[in-house]
Amino acid sequence: MKAIGYRTPQAITAPDALLDITLPDPVATGRDLLVEVKAVSVNPVDTKVRNSAAPEQGQEYKVLGWDASGIVRAVGPQVTLFQPGDRVWYAGSIARPGSNSELQLVDERIVGHAPKSLDFAQAAALPLTTITAWEMLFDRLGVAPGKQPGGKTLLVIGAAGGVGSILTQLAARLTNLTVIGTASRPETQAWVKELGAHHVIDHSRPIAEELRRAGFASVDYIVSLTQTEAHFAQIVEAIAPQGKFGLIDDPKSLDITAFKRKSVSVHWELMFTRALFGTADMIGQHRLLEEVAALVDSGLIRSTLAERFGSINAHNLQRAHALLESGQARGKVVLENWD
Repeated sequence: MKAIGYRTPQAITAPDALLDITLPDPVATGRDLLVEVKAVSVNPVDTKVRNSAAPEQGQEYKVLGWDASGIVRAVGPQVTLFQPGDRVWYAGSIARPGSNSELQLVDERIVGHAPKSLDFAQAAALPLTTITAWEMLFDRLGVAPGKQPGGKTLLVIGAAGGVGSILTQLAARLTNLTVIGTASRPETQAWVKELGAHHVIDHSRPIAEELRRAGFASVDYIVSLTQTEAHFAQIVEAIAPQGKFGLIDDPKSLDITAFKRKSVSVHWELMFTRALFGTADMIGQHRLLEEVAALVDSGLIRSTLAERFGSINAHNLQRAHALLESGQARGKVVLENWD
């Protein structure tokens, strides 16, 4: 099968940062599906792993990719949720070879049936960020779905990015929260507003001041999706007493003792945790993706696909990695079909 991988971690500007390669076809066993990959999207985790992780011992190449849509071609003997021919979407496991390959093995418990109303590219834009946003909002922060009056506020720092684009929609469409998104450029501010944010502020300015300018002395929930270290002092100032703070990025250091005075709770989210540890609730990601597919097909949630980068090959994937590393991306970048 065709695939894209690398031999050594290095900068995306290196000519062999990503390579078109050929690998043996995998075989489905156990609860695995063998998926023919039709489209993939690129996430910050792809760039972070490419910069730091070597291939596993005994392997010549490392294959990335944690967002995909495709068609089930074969199933393991213990599979009960899918059958060959099903259209699926998923984010995979960080502990296994990725979706940048024509065929991929993925455990059925972290796979969903793809929305009927989306093409493969539109579907591939959503799984990883949707799982991250859903788990952050409902599992980590404990926000209750529903539209009953509540009066609480959510600040999403980096609302124009991949996770921010779906978190903004989920919070605005499925909860009673007043959603405030941050974005620093006119085009990204317009994007966040279009996705349902009630207010948009500029995170290139002091966030607490921007919130006061928008009429908010403090906010009940803050989710930081990028540059948490740079914004941390402003987060401490802006969050309400007994508020909840969630983050997904990797600050080099974070002194959360600054939250003690306000009794703020801190919540990390990594959507790979369930698959990585084989948790008892691993199948929750299957159920989550099934529910979101229904929300998409009902018109309540939209794909966050922003740019189609052409067919799935090393050259186009390098372009996508470079765009994400520039910090200028909005929504999701997707590649579809193989040369």
